[in-house]
Amino acid sequence: MGTLYHSTRSCERSVTGKFAIRTGIASDGGLYVRDDLPEKALDLTRVCGQTFQETALEVLSALFEDFSPEELESCVSQAYGEAFDDARIVPVEKLGADYMLELFHGPTCAFKDMALQILPHLMICSRERSDDKILVLTATSGDTGKAALAGFAGIGNIGICVFFPYQKVSDIQELQMVCQKGANVGVCAVRGTFDDAQTGVKRIFCDAGLIERLSARGISLSSANSINIGRLVPQISYYFDAYAQLVRSDALVLGDAVDFFVPTGNFGDVLAGYYAKLMGLPVGKLIVASNDNNVLTDFITTGTYDRMREFRKTISPSMDILVSSNLERLLYHLSDGDCAYVASLMDQLAAEGSYTVDDELLSRIQDILGCGYATNAESTEAIRYTFERTGTLIDPHTAVGKHVMDDMRPGGRPRILLATASPYKFPADCLAALGRDASGMSGFAAMDALEDITGTVAPGSLSALRSMERLHDDVCNIDAMAEFVDAVSKRAFA
Repeated sequence: MGTLYHSTRSCERSVTGKFAIRTGIASDGGLYVRDDLPEKALDLTRVCGQTFQETALEVLSALFEDFSPEELESCVSQAYGEAFDDARIVPVEKLGADYMLELFHGPTCAFKDMALQILPHLMICSRERSDDKILVLTATSGDTGKAALAGFAGIGNIGICVFFPYQKVSDIQELQMVCQKGANVGVCAVRGTFDDAQTGVKRIFCDAGLIERLSARGISLSSANSINIGRLVPQISYYFDAYAQLVRSDALVLGDAVDFFVPTGNFGDVLAGYYAKLMGLPVGKLIVASNDNNVLTDFITTGTYDRMREFRKTISPSMDILVSSNLERLLYHLSDGDCAYVASLMDQLAAEGSYTVDDELLSRIQDILGCGYATNAESTEAIRYTFERTGTLIDPHTAVGKHVMDDMRPGGRPRILLATASPYKFPADCLAALGRDASGMSGFAAMDALEDITGTVAPGSLSALRSMERLHDDVCNIDAMAEFVDAVSKRAFA
């Protein structure tokens, strides 16, 4: 099939979808994109009569043409089934006068499951030969790591190596990762921030010496972060499915636009919404909701992206990010595919820590995106009043989006808040938000107390962590990440 994907930084070399998934990132450091998304528009009438699985299959078929129908059908059926605790996969529920898209019903209780349950199957199909060995590298701010581990653990000829920022994820998030079983998995805390871990992973992809050593053993590198197009494309599906649910419930007239409020850090979730818009979904605005690390709010407001600022540890750790990788893809699309311009911006960011887009590009960005942010105190208050007013318990990341949504005057369109994680991944912070003293409590004590006072029930996969053994206790500096990858490769493919 055609070679449709190319780097955001160069159009000189095009590759297939399978190649893009298998390699994760382009050789020049850019991210894989394609230029014909508007030509891939879905039939909304048909989408509104489909299950989530049927819509996911349609999205994947449109953008990964080099996969056979049988391959994609198998990937979808294996990914979206009994591992989810709701048959709708991504249910939409009322939240006061608005709506909430629940993306946490997968096995690790976070929206990352929507892509990382299917990415391993896509990657297996992407191998040139069945005995090819692929080592998947992932930097995580909390949720991606466990979702990737759950998806890739135990898969033959694929290893998975996860890095997370030391002491900067919730204790439940950490336990999800360090208790992961599997001879093909490696987990390591990195002394630094998520941005440090993410930068370290990107450097490994450019480490010629390591790549040569791995290649000599038949091992290639790939990524499970949203820089991988195979991670991003599946997320388009839940935007279409959310819209279809509102139409079927008569909350929306087919063809009318919807606003989406998206808590975000690395910009992948928002970008999937933009891709859905390009593919024909009637999206009014995509509202980027940030926490105290509000680099995206400042960028969308001023046109200047500046990562040279104080890093703030918040109660929404999966959004504690200062370098939002997927923004590069949006810059490519809205600059009319100007690879040289995008490359110059990324060079400035790497060398100087900031860049400023021109006025025309900023105007295009602001036509599509709105923005806002929430402090820790505002997120905490959003958890409290949402529960008191609606009876719905939300996690600190979703609370960021809820605060931004409530702070913004409705524009006459239905509004959907993306709920990105179960509140039970952050029980102490949710408990404190409801006015209970959680100081000194373990995550499990807070989990039990949260169940008692809210009448809700913790997901079984999280509650079960209390009886699991810690299997991974590695901690390294940034400059030792490549050494850890080398060690994991020897163990995973022994």
